[in-house]
Amino acid sequence: MIIKTMTVGAFAVNSYLVVCEKTRCAVIIDPGDDEAYIMDVVKSQDARVDYIFLTHGHLDHISGVARIRKQYGCQALMHEKDLFLVKNMNSQAMLFNLQAPKGFIPDKYVHEGDELKVGELVFRVIETPGHSPGSICYRAENTVFVGDTLFYDSIGRTDLIGGSSDDLYASINSKLFVLPPELEIYPGHGPSSTIGREKQSNPYFAS
Repeated sequence: MIIKTMTVGAFAVNSYLVVCEKTRCAVIIDPGDDEAYIMDVVKSQDARVDYIFLTHGHLDHISGVARIRKQYGCQALMHEKDLFLVKNMNSQAMLFNLQAPKGFIPDKYVHEGDELKVGELVFRVIETPGHSPGSICYRAENTVFVGDTLFYDSIGRTDLIGGSSDDLYASINSKLFVLPPELEIYPGHGPSSTIGREKQSNPYFAS
């Protein structure tokens, strides 16, 4: 599995290109607002993009979906509980005084336990509401892409519409911290970490 991190847009969101080494099939996770750069990285890996996986529906994580999907003819997947955010992209953009990107409707909705195949890679969906109602993570091999649920030394904000701090803490404790400690986490912003490192050292969970 090849992972390319692409930090893009006004909010420095981490978009990820994940490529199956054997087949060159690929997925783009949370394509942000620099589609040209993302496409250049795809080309550099000689990858075929089959899917877009969305961890949630906030503007910085979905800005590039429409153009990326048109470019590669791929499917965009997310949890339907965040569809209201996608439908309100204009309002999200106005909130931050940004130009609204082109809208889209997801091709498929995914849920807890779903398995998604990208070449020979298998991603398993983990529902982690809190940052948003439909926040989800994608686990593959020794990695988990956690969106804005968990960060290095931090957690996702819950003051935006649909956020819940109770749900966020419950999701992290019951869905992420039960995973193997050596599992690498790739967040929506900032550096990567491991489950074990955050469980032991993240100040939001200090005993």
